[in-house]
Amino acid sequence: MGRNRKEAIVTKFKRENIYIAIKELNLQGYPIKVLCNLAGIARSSYYKWLNKEETKKDKENSIIIKELTKIYDDVNGIYGYRRMTMNINRNLNKQYNHKRIYRLMKSINLQSVIRKKKKRYIKSTPQITAENVLNRDFSAATLNEKWLTDVTEFKLTNGTKAYLSAIIDLYDNSIVSYVLGHSNNNKLVFDTFDLAIERNPSASPLFHSNRGYQYTSKAFKLKLDKVSATQSMSRVGRCIDNGPIEGFWGIIKSEMYYLRKFDNFDELKLVIDNYIEFYNNKRLQKKLKGLSPIEYRAQTLVA
Repeated sequence: MGRNRKEAIVTKFKRENIYIAIKELNLQGYPIKVLCNLAGIARSSYYKWLNKEETKKDKENSIIIKELTKIYDDVNGIYGYRRMTMNINRNLNKQYNHKRIYRLMKSINLQSVIRKKKKRYIKSTPQITAENVLNRDFSAATLNEKWLTDVTEFKLTNGTKAYLSAIIDLYDNSIVSYVLGHSNNNKLVFDTFDLAIERNPSASPLFHSNRGYQYTSKAFKLKLDKVSATQSMSRVGRCIDNGPIEGFWGIIKSEMYYLRKFDNFDELKLVIDNYIEFYNNKRLQKKLKGLSPIEYRAQTLVA
């Protein structure tokens, strides 16, 4: 295909997306004249396109765009095109390519509202250590086989801080337990572990953490020994050794924390509770075959 022909096809596709966007926005109450002026096209061109016979693909695109805007509103704009694709395919029982979803989102100016923040890592001096038994093998064949944990910090507008401790199961990426506290101390970490065992009394996981002082204490080692858990720790300065839980911090902060300001502890706790409920039960993951963590876990328990 020649260069000129390629450029013509691209131009035609872009124009088609503009027309689709104008049509959808007009249905939401925006005037045609204003939309055409903003898009830099003549109204006569739009009406010519509008009055042409709608193809099967045109009708399908309209259905997809309608569903896209619904999902986008439901999740407050936190999904990018890849996660949108999973949700669209699930809701419409289709297998659309992510490139098509990306183009349609772009045509109506839908984009994820999340912003990336650079994580600053703080090294700690360990007292009691364990080998990196996990060794970056982030796969798990069964429930409660491998748990990863960490603590992250949240700043509040009143000048105080809150600390979230969580445990993630590598089998289904579910948050097994979590505790939000005012201090990053032993109690925060111990309570998180106790809650996880309370919910999964038969669990004896490979338990991986960084070398924070809470995890290197004798008291915490006794808790692990009591349930016959195998302790594993990241190497010094190697945050990627604990990659999945670090990844979860990035997700919750991008999709929840960075989008607004939190004035006090109780306000933050309520939103975190709601978000983790959403993450575990509704947030679809490609790794889990387009299911949420709890759906994937339930499927396993039934089998």
